[in-house]
Amino acid sequence: MKQTKLLILGGSGEAAALARALHGDARYDVTLSLAGRTREPVKLPGTIRTGGFGGAEGLARTLTDEKFDAVIDATYPFADQIKANAIEAARVAGVPLLAIRRLPWRPVEGDNWILVKDIEGAAVALGETAKRVFLTTGRDELRPFVKASQHFYLLRSVETPAADELPAQVELITARGPFRLEDELALLKQHAIDIVVTKNSGGEATYAKLEAARTLGLPVIMVRRPSLPEAPSVESVAAALDWLERHHVSANST
Repeated sequence: MKQTKLLILGGSGEAAALARALHGDARYDVTLSLAGRTREPVKLPGTIRTGGFGGAEGLARTLTDEKFDAVIDATYPFADQIKANAIEAARVAGVPLLAIRRLPWRPVEGDNWILVKDIEGAAVALGETAKRVFLTTGRDELRPFVKASQHFYLLRSVETPAADELPAQVELITARGPFRLEDELALLKQHAIDIVVTKNSGGEATYAKLEAARTLGLPVIMVRRPSLPEAPSVESVAAALDWLERHHVSANST
């Protein structure tokens, strides 16, 4: 029986879960590609590739030269350029592609969300009056908040940003989800937070901060997801595994 040679474009919890689910399954030869932005990524099984491909053209060349049978885009929900490159590369290389696109968060009764287009808009939405801000947008997009120096920021990031990238008034927490509601409530109370700033990444791992903000009656500045190109997609790892199963069976029945 022919193995399915699979490239997973990683950067999300779904990518990690998919790599773990396929580990030890002899039907699949799996390579997980990571962009390399995280200095200490979670340890995952299988073949790990780190670094970019050189755009859509480079990725298409990799898919062709290394004879991949399928590619799953499980990149971060805000990685719009990588997602577009993956679609174009798969088209050029003639390799089937599936995207895992988790559902965005939706406001529920009691939420007070201020929707903005991008990180710059989030910083502007904080206003001129000094606030105590719980900032969870990641370590790569701090510049707009550095400029809004009147605010205090409780910054939570998986890794420590460079000192010269931090806002003037900041307390840093390095942590990786999932987070529990009781812990998020305690954190917001302890630091007397006035407002939460986050991206609409969706998923359960970091949703508790939104529940905590709702419980405490705090507003949330929510950065909308970018518009993404159309692609065959599913919402879960389980659905991606079903797709792979069908692809493997089809490839071995011809």
